[in-house]
Amino acid sequence: MRKRSFSLSSYGSGWSVNQRIAIIGAALSVLLAIAGTVALLTGGGPDHRAPTTATPAPTGSPSAPESTPKPPPGSRSVPEPPQLSEPVAYAKAAAKMLWSYDTRDTSRDQQLAGMRAWMTSETKYADWASVSGQVPDPVLWSRMADQDQRATAHVAEGHYPGAFKQALAQDPSAITEAYVYVVTVNGKQTLSWKGGSGAEDRAVTLAVQCHPNHDCTLAAIAPSVTQ
Repeated sequence: MRKRSFSLSSYGSGWSVNQRIAIIGAALSVLLAIAGTVALLTGGGPDHRAPTTATPAPTGSPSAPESTPKPPPGSRSVPEPPQLSEPVAYAKAAAKMLWSYDTRDTSRDQQLAGMRAWMTSETKYADWASVSGQVPDPVLWSRMADQDQRATAHVAEGHYPGAFKQALAQDPSAITEAYVYVVTVNGKQTLSWKGGSGAEDRAVTLAVQCHPNHDCTLAAIAPSVTQ
């Protein structure tokens, strides 16, 4: 039996129609109106979803330890957003944040609050539902906490998808509408729980907002990965 961890799961409902239009318009302006480029952010239709993370569930065997060492009281597993003004660097940091959690010292509400701190304050472009939807419901989070489930992440690389680069090359000024960039990040997530551990490859496509001379922020998580 296998249990899902929360990162990049299918808990979210994807970008809403209005949010998708705003993000597409901000990121690629008129160029993204063409069907091939719109597919970059829409995932090709409602059947396309973000990859699901599968986590082996604890077996409850007698050999499994009753408990694992817990972090010091007051620590939190969600890092503060970094002061970065380069889109790819910020997207890599955001992906590492999304792929990392520790139910031993962080409640579900604390996890959400920490993630929200990474979001853009421009509500026209912020799709909080696509980000908060990565966190399991309270019941599943509680079950994960019962097993001391946690995850760390290693980011291998980040890059602009080909369609995004092509669109910008055709109209470099399009990005200046709202400075929303599309970045795909690849890496690996290492999972641990009472009596077990595992590792899985990860990939995510993010929309990040990076105004000139300002720190970047997270705008949304795409419903599918585009390389």
